Amino acid sequence: MNFTDLLAAAADNPAAVTIPTEWAQGRASFGGLVAALQYQAMRRRVDAARQVRSLAITFVAPVAPEVPVTFDVEILREGSSVTQVLGRASQNGQVTTLVQGSFGVSRDSVVLYGQPPCYEGVKPREQSPALPFVKGVMPDFLQHLEIHWGLGSLPYSGVPAPAIGGYVRLRDCQPGPLNEAHVLALVDAWPPGLLGWLKKPAPHSSLTWTIEFIHPQLSLTTHDWCIYHAEVEHANNGYGHTAATLHSPEGELIAISRQTVTVFG
Repeated sequence: MNFTDLLAAAADNPAAVTIPTEWAQGRASFGGLVAALQYQAMRRRVDAARQVRSLAITFVAPVAPEVPVTFDVEILREGSSVTQVLGRASQNGQVTTLVQGSFGVSRDSVVLYGQPPCYEGVKPREQSPALPFVKGVMPDFLQHLEIHWGLGSLPYSGVPAPAIGGYVRLRDCQPGPLNEAHVLALVDAWPPGLLGWLKKPAPHSSLTWTIEFIHPQLSLTTHDWCIYHAEVEHANNGYGHTAATLHSPEGELIAISRQTVTVFG
């Protein structure tokens, strides 16, 4: 099943979605996909005029492939302009992922500010080598994405680099408008930047993830290349903290992301 098929499955029956092994990330399912499926269930419960402004995601336990997952949604509060929503993904009666989302209507404001594009050091895509999918060496879910590496050291190269980045898009997604569910997958597709410090593979996982979406949305499609840029801000005692941004091909900001990552090695 491709990304579009899985989103449709979550929309049709959020009480029982099975993620195929081809979307695995080690013993767990790809976190970006799990977050996207939970978001899809949440999006259906909120008025379309209220756009998603931010998601705060906690990965409580691995989501096993080939085992049904339930995506529950609870409306915490619906105010005059903002709706607060809690999503719970569970498997075999155990909560695996929590997502707290804020959905809000646009408001009139005199405040208007946007920073210029900030992905310094990322080479043009034509000069950035494609990251090939190697079965058995890379996480299975990467077969569904295209990545061109344009900045920083590759995972397990043993070359410390505070920033990584490049270009990303879904490989087998049906053509259509790019939405927040796609953005979740594109941002989380990238490995933690601190893996470049390591000289050999070591267990690692995302602990928490917050992502904020810029509105109004840009008119992009699922076939457009997006630019990813991430910086490791601090790492110690087996935990790393990373700030990242996703941009359009023209450099316009799409989303702002922060992750806390655990690394055993």
